[in-house]
Amino acid sequence: MPFPSQRPRRLRRTSGLRRMVRETLVSPADLIDPLFVVEGSGIHEEISSMPGVFRASIDRLGREVDAVLQAGIPAVILFGVPESKDGVGSGAYAEDGIVQQAVRWIKQRAPELTVITDLCLCEYTDHGHCGVIAGDTVDNDATLELLARTALSQAAAGADMIAPSDMMDGRIGRVREALDEGGFSDRAIMSYAVKYASAFYGPFRDAAESAPAFGDRRAYQMDPANRREALKEAALDIEEGADIVMVKPALPYLDVLREVRDYFGDLPIAAYQVSGEYAMIQAAARNGWVDGTRVMVESLTAIKRAGADLILTYFARQFAALAPEQRGA
Repeated sequence: MPFPSQRPRRLRRTSGLRRMVRETLVSPADLIDPLFVVEGSGIHEEISSMPGVFRASIDRLGREVDAVLQAGIPAVILFGVPESKDGVGSGAYAEDGIVQQAVRWIKQRAPELTVITDLCLCEYTDHGHCGVIAGDTVDNDATLELLARTALSQAAAGADMIAPSDMMDGRIGRVREALDEGGFSDRAIMSYAVKYASAFYGPFRDAAESAPAFGDRRAYQMDPANRREALKEAALDIEEGADIVMVKPALPYLDVLREVRDYFGDLPIAAYQVSGEYAMIQAAARNGWVDGTRVMVESLTAIKRAGADLILTYFARQFAALAPEQRGA
């Protein structure tokens, strides 16, 4: 019935009423905290383009891990920053690679923490691309073998979940095959299934020292203009064995996230609130242009409302530190 019989404002009148009818709630249990691990010692340095986010050597990683545990966040995803790089990213699959060392250290210190490893070569190659270079392009099939080798080394180190982010065709099937044959059929795969060639990755590339030395990644990451292709990419990865599929970035692609959620309703869906999203909110807040806390909460709520079960975000600990009423609970 129309006004005056229907007055939606009745249920907005008090904070108690608003809480009672709130449809979407974000919890620290929904979040995954990205950690940057660097080789060396005595390093705990703030990333200039990502205030509040640090790169840490393993001997200083305890500060980061303890903060994650205290915040009640159930999982971290690890990104490694090696001291030396080469054309095939050998540091990615080395038994004593920086990520492998970090996984073993974390699982010894905090066995209850779920450790996810990002699976890509871009942080380890001297050219900054996500695979083996042949001429002026990435050789898809040659790259698959190195990704499989890296996944095995990460699983052997104790990773609970492998997260391929390279966007090579067929990589999920090859990684699943390698894990199963290597005795790690119990290790989950969270695929960066819908990863766009986005301009929002700039601060991450500074943090991980992974900017391409030439060209860009548009030949293998998705065109931001495409929506239907996202469903195709997700479907292929699920068919190949992905346990969770991810949309990246998050806020500029909420429409895509919603479609992936609707189309693959029985599968966990993740979304990555990437470095550029984080940096813009932080910059606006530091300039006094927005209420940073409220914008953080609103952005995370939007991502969950659009359909994400899991959110990778650099705001994880800041959000978890809020009082329940500040989170919208």
